[in-house]
Amino acid sequence: MFDSRKELLDKIRLGEDSFLECKEVRFAGERVSQPRRDALADELSAFANSRGGVLILGIEDRTHEILGIPLHRLDTVERLVHELCHDSVEPPLNAAIERLELPTTTGDDVPVIRIDMPRSLFVHRSPGGYLYRVGSARRVMSPEYLARVFQQRSQTRLIRFDEQVVSNARIDDLNPDLWERFKGPRSDEDRGTFLSKLGLARRDDDGVARPTVAGVLVASREPQRWLPNAYVQAVAYRGDEIRPDATGAPYQLDAADITGPLDVQIEGACRFVARNMKVAAFKGLGRRDLPRFDMTAVFEAVVNAVAHRDYAIYGAKVRLRLFENRLELHSPGAIPNGMTVENLAYLQSARNDVIMSLLARSLRRRRDAA
Repeated sequence: MFDSRKELLDKIRLGEDSFLECKEVRFAGERVSQPRRDALADELSAFANSRGGVLILGIEDRTHEILGIPLHRLDTVERLVHELCHDSVEPPLNAAIERLELPTTTGDDVPVIRIDMPRSLFVHRSPGGYLYRVGSARRVMSPEYLARVFQQRSQTRLIRFDEQVVSNARIDDLNPDLWERFKGPRSDEDRGTFLSKLGLARRDDDGVARPTVAGVLVASREPQRWLPNAYVQAVAYRGDEIRPDATGAPYQLDAADITGPLDVQIEGACRFVARNMKVAAFKGLGRRDLPRFDMTAVFEAVVNAVAHRDYAIYGAKVRLRLFENRLELHSPGAIPNGMTVENLAYLQSARNDVIMSLLARSLRRRRDAA
């Protein structure tokens, strides 16, 4: 958005709208006095809840005059933006902050800070509430509007959450080694067509092809860049409870955050269990080992936890807890699409159709190659 210097300057000259906000920066001693912290957090959140936008710090918003920010103050302003994105908005915002120079009316280049805020996968609450952008103003979402936005950005939408476009990701963020494995011997489509057919990419509202949620989860090396909690948190405990024993010995024997593409997470979680579970040994005609858990069952449970979790829930991760007497797996999200515990044996409903399909193909290929 506004990629060239000329395009950005032309946009500033025309004034604020649904995609541009300008703010003058003032200081009181060592701190930023204008814009106010809450107002700035509200502006950024409103962009994220709408179609995204650009906020320029260092420009008078009424006259559009480029005033700049003193060079030695840039660090202070950037720290403020980082703090607001992480501490004043729930869930935190993922903003791209850039320092650049723009010309004043006298032709001198002065520093400003540009903040690119893409359309978010989540709905954000800032100090002013749930806000969205209408022209050059921000508005509080009515209960009806808020309900509609939550529905659009959840698994209940016709386009499921795993099919949603990741606004701040690029097609090049998908690793060829990870998505080309799904190609068949007769597949001759170009990259864009192939990724679209698999559900790994879609075009956004501007017609730009971008990865989907499923795409970054299955075909990128670091899905956590866009979905910070899309990983498995594994902990092996001493004993049967999460507490120190009578001797005061540490109650955690092993712990790991298992990241990477989803199939890598599944394999890593299974290795964690195999590494930490106890194995009984019996002697008869020969030694016979009896593992505490059947690894086929563990594999199936981990696949289900990763594949069926609700990735629309920010701040939640799959939790694997290994005790001496049991294995627990906690997968974020309620039972999908109106199903109940009582009818689980009779009905089927997949929350993440694309992820399920791709994982099935990936794991099948790994099994055949083994």
